[in-house]
Amino acid sequence: MEGMTSRRTVLIVLYEGVQSLDVTGPLEVFHSAAVLTGDPGTYRVRTATVDGGPVRTGSGLRLAPDGALGDCAPADIVLVPGGHCMGDVDPRLLDWLRSSGTRAGRLVSVCTGAFLLAAAGLLDDRRATTHWAYCEDFAQRFPAVRLDPEPVFVRDGGIATSAGVTAGIDLALALVEEDLGRRTALSIARYLVVFLRRPGNQRQFSIQLAAQTAGRPPLRDVQHWIAEHPDADLSVESLASRANLSPRHFARAFQAEVGMPPGRYVEGVRLEAARRLLEDTVQGVGEVSRACGYGTPEAMRRAFVRALGTAPAEYRRRFRPLSPSLSTTSTTTSLSTTTS
Repeated sequence: MEGMTSRRTVLIVLYEGVQSLDVTGPLEVFHSAAVLTGDPGTYRVRTATVDGGPVRTGSGLRLAPDGALGDCAPADIVLVPGGHCMGDVDPRLLDWLRSSGTRAGRLVSVCTGAFLLAAAGLLDDRRATTHWAYCEDFAQRFPAVRLDPEPVFVRDGGIATSAGVTAGIDLALALVEEDLGRRTALSIARYLVVFLRRPGNQRQFSIQLAAQTAGRPPLRDVQHWIAEHPDADLSVESLASRANLSPRHFARAFQAEVGMPPGRYVEGVRLEAARRLLEDTVQGVGEVSRACGYGTPEAMRRAFVRALGTAPAEYRRRFRPLSPSLSTTSTTTSLSTTTS
C-alpha cells in the first residue's frame, strides 16, 4: 500500500575506478526516502568492496566501504555501479556476483556496471542496456545478451540494467515507487530536483543529442529553427529554402552532416515537443497536436503509437503529475535528468 514502509537493505558494490555519480546518485534517492518518510530504516544502505579496503573512484575520490562483500548478508537490492570495469576485472568480484549477487531480491546495474553482470554470466539470454557510448563494445563482448541500446533502463525478471550516470537515479526512483508508491517517489524526485516521470523505455538522449550538430552554419541554423518551430512547415522544400539550397542538395547535406534524413529529425523533434506538453501542461490533445505540427490528433496518435507503443491520452495518464499544483511546480522548478 502506498505510503507504508518496511525495512529494506541495499548493498552498493565498490571497486577501484568506480564512477562516483553511479554510487552517490542512487544512494541519495534511497537516503531521501528515509528522510521524507521519517523512518531511517526505510532503506538501510551499505557499501562493500571485495576485501573491505578503500577504493578510489575514476575521478580520484577516496571511498571507504562499510565492509567486505564476503561478510555481507543477502540484501534486498544489490547495486553494481559503472566505472573502469571493462578491462581486467577482479575475478573475486565476479565470483561474488555469481554466488551472492543472485541471491538479492533485485540485482541492478548502473551505466557500465552491466559489463560486470555480463562478465559474470548473469545477463545471458536477458534484455539489458548500458551507456550508449559503450553499446557497440558490449554487444561484441557479450553476444549472448539481448542488448537494447535505447532505453533509460531495462528490467528482465529480478535483474535491472540502466544507462549512463543519471539513469541510475531514474532506476532508483522506479524501485522506490515499486516499494513505497508513486507519491513517495514523486516527493523524492521533487526534493532532489529531478523528474520522476522519465519512463524506462524513454530514449537515453533526445533527438538533438542523438543527432550530430551540422558543421555548416546554414544547416545548423535550420536545426535550431526546427526545434523552436515544430508547428511550422518543416517539409524538405521549406527547410531547403531557409538554407538557400535546392531540396535535393539540402537533403543530402543534412543527412551527411546530421546523420539522419531531415524527415526523421523533424519527426523526433515533434515527438519530444508533444511529450513535454503532455507531461507538463494541461493543454488538450488537439491543441498539442497543432502546436507540434501534427495538424490533427489522429496524426499525432499514429506517431505516438509508432514510436512509443501508446496513444497520447494514455501517455499523459501514465506520466502526468498527481495534482495540478504539482504540475505547476514541476514545470517551473524541476530539472530534467539527461544521460551522458
